[in-house]
Amino acid sequence: QVQLVESGGGLVQAGGSLTLSCVASGMAFNRAAMGWFRQAPGKERAFVAAITGIFTSGTPVANSVKGRFTISRDNAKNTMFLQMNTLKPEDTAVYYCAARGSMIWSRAPSSYAYWGQGTQVTVSS
Repeated sequence: QVQLVESGGGLVQAGGSLTLSCVASGMAFNRAAMGWFRQAPGKERAFVAAITGIFTSGTPVANSVKGRFTISRDNAKNTMFLQMNTLKPEDTAVYYCAARGSMIWSRAPSSYAYWGQGTQVTVSS
């Protein structure tokens, strides 16, 4: 079955950086659009960034992280990354990776079929 495993979260001071990884198995990784979402306490799960599958292009990011976060993927290693720079306390959340059954990206959590267990990112002020 499909498994998504995130890693790389942790505690960092404001202004610092972290890189999240998501390793996928049990799926045609290069054909799937992938996304990063985050959920802070008491808030709904929110779109962070997405990346399209092979034969398509696009790496949209949420306005709140534009210029600070970069999404990428290594299809040879079935791995997706989220490079997070200039972190702010408001970036504190559980970060989830997700996979669609489509090559086309989406901002809607409901359009993603598979989810990882999440990794905690805490940014101290």
